[in-house]
Amino acid sequence: MIYDIRQTTTYHYASSVAYARHVLRLTPIDRLGQRVHAAALDIEPAPIERREGHDFFGNRMTWIELDQPHDTLSVRVAPEATPPWEAIREAAFASTDLSPNSPAHYLFPSRQVSLDPEIRAYAADSFSAGRPVLDAAVDLMRRIKADFVYEIGATTASTTPPMSFALRRGVCQDFAHIMISGMRGLGLPAAYVSGYLRTAQSAGEEQLEGAGAMHAWVLVGCGEDVGWRGLDPTNGIFAGDDHVVLAIGRDYADVAPIDGVIFASGGQRLEVSVSVTPVE
Repeated sequence: MIYDIRQTTTYHYASSVAYARHVLRLTPIDRLGQRVHAAALDIEPAPIERREGHDFFGNRMTWIELDQPHDTLSVRVAPEATPPWEAIREAAFASTDLSPNSPAHYLFPSRQVSLDPEIRAYAADSFSAGRPVLDAAVDLMRRIKADFVYEIGATTASTTPPMSFALRRGVCQDFAHIMISGMRGLGLPAAYVSGYLRTAQSAGEEQLEGAGAMHAWVLVGCGEDVGWRGLDPTNGIFAGDDHVVLAIGRDYADVAPIDGVIFASGGQRLEVSVSVTPVE
């Protein structure tokens, strides 16, 4: 299971506090059976000094110091703080890095992802001025999950993003391509990931959409300090322990499991079966 956890703790003081020091234990950490994808503390008013560390038991701790008069203290636990999307766009186009992880490879049209104006306009509704890039990308992912119908057979491997966008239906490849097209249309780096989803283990366990077959999701560039974050628009969740990466590229054409040419007079039929089960 993947959870989006948000907590706000606010102190209201009867009289203004001139100076304060606090120790905060509000940030979750990785533990046995638990992995934190991203987490951050937003503190108001902003501390003049802030230090991160761990106690003897391994708990995440934040020490803060406030020296300005304040009537309230608010601490909000939220997903990892990322730069405004406009800053990511500016940095991505200014990058001179040509390594495989460079955002430069994931900004422009590719063989199966065009920059469609209708998809760009759809994505733009999530990217309001100054909004953190990951927060906006998560919103776009969840809108795709809510607005599009997962339907096997509605599209093919060659269906373009504008076609599946007009249909408002498709499979994981289509939803990943639509999200990538929208983000690149806004000047933001987005990569295509192919891989597998863990299959359900019991009759009562809910199975994610796309399990039992090849799956696809999106890597969103969040800047040098944060890096790339995986988002699964088919299921509306962060890519996590249930996702196994096979290949990364600009779109499906870069990561197709099998490429080639055959000379034959008859047709062909493809069958694929996937099972991903945890080892006890």
